Amino acid sequence: MMNFRLSTLAFLSLLVTGCTVVGPDYKTPDNAVIQRPSAQSAFVGARAGSVYSDAPLPAHWWRLNHDPVLDQLVSKALTANADLRAAQANLTRARAAVAGAQAQQSPVIDVSASAKYGHSSGLQQLQPDLRPPERWSYSSGLNIAYQADLFGQIHRAIEASQQDAQAAAAAYEATRVTVAAETARAYATICASGMQLASAKKSVRIQQESSDIARQLWQAGRGTQLDVTRARGLVQQLSAGIPTLQAQQQVALFRLATLTGQTPSSMPASLLKCATPPRFTGSIPVGNGKQLLRRRPDIRAAERKLAAATARIGVAIGQLYPTITLGLASASAGPMSMLGDKSTTSLSIGPLISWTLPNTGAAQAAIAQARATADAEYAHFDATVLNALQETESALVTYARQLERHATLKAARNTAAQAASQASVLYQAGKTDYLPVLDAQRTLASADSALATSLAQLADMQVDVFLALGGGWE
Repeated sequence: MMNFRLSTLAFLSLLVTGCTVVGPDYKTPDNAVIQRPSAQSAFVGARAGSVYSDAPLPAHWWRLNHDPVLDQLVSKALTANADLRAAQANLTRARAAVAGAQAQQSPVIDVSASAKYGHSSGLQQLQPDLRPPERWSYSSGLNIAYQADLFGQIHRAIEASQQDAQAAAAAYEATRVTVAAETARAYATICASGMQLASAKKSVRIQQESSDIARQLWQAGRGTQLDVTRARGLVQQLSAGIPTLQAQQQVALFRLATLTGQTPSSMPASLLKCATPPRFTGSIPVGNGKQLLRRRPDIRAAERKLAAATARIGVAIGQLYPTITLGLASASAGPMSMLGDKSTTSLSIGPLISWTLPNTGAAQAAIAQARATADAEYAHFDATVLNALQETESALVTYARQLERHATLKAARNTAAQAASQASVLYQAGKTDYLPVLDAQRTLASADSALATSLAQLADMQVDVFLALGGGWE
């Protein structure tokens, strides 16, 4: 008995000290795009001019607009958005999977107990003519089994599930980034549409005044009915654009309702009064490529998926090795009158080695599939980094060029306003007909509309910049 115990302890010691972990350990690949110095340098689109600064991006970038309404809306969205709730549930599920994988390291305990009344057959007792007496009997058992992770298969499974959970956490953070950006975009659209609506109504009002002047001059014999008709036609043309802007504003309000977890009818109508889109007018803090690659949640999610796929290579390789389970079994059975008697108990302890000789072709195919999956995740990781850099550079250069365009449109609008004023003075003085006035006013209306549209585009493009930079989840 002593020799058996010593042998068992020696075997257990061998299992503990001899464990190894099959499969590759994950580290960021040396040739990955994220490791390139060019990926971590300053942005090309932010090198010139004063539009951008290399200061780190603040966590809550929307607060740079100093708009309390926007701050409240984003806070509401980050609390009540349905997509965020789903992402949180996915994260909870992934963390539960980690707990499930870790549970494989714990012993499995099976306890059983039963009692019965009756008798066995005389034949079982080798006395066919005898009817054994009725009596109570019992049986109980305790089995403890522990799978020794000798080759690290369980370790790799836990590692893979942990990486999946980290990827789910990054996906949740990416959803926060998107929700914050789209909430700011919807609010900016409401305000920009309100601004364009005000500009359109102003153009209609100015043209209506011009139409009234044309009618008065015609009634006084200094104009023609054609002048009146042309002026009225321009009023109608300008008025036709108002319903489209009103619809655009309402649609943005409905979108904002969805983002903040509310029904369209519950949104306050006061939001439709906004006519100044939020836009940060200082130098936008963008940091650099290195900060971007650390900040973007989609990049972290892609790398964690690569790490999980790498761990699953070890899981597949582990199928080639035997499973070793350490077991302890204790049982007791007999007549109820002998309950607790030593003679009714039994005890056994020892390792159980099970090894289904693998189909070499199938096992190697499973390993090849795991490696191919890891290769695909590696390519996806590189693609995610390249896409992040491309999105950011594109957003930076587009916004900067739109600022230049906006400055030109503003100058053109001022020139058109001056021309319209001069044409009106000449017409009222009888030095020209109404056609130059009509052309000048059409040009002014078009310039006003283009300038308002440009402001709306700037507000939208600024959201694109912050979305590409990955801010809003910290």
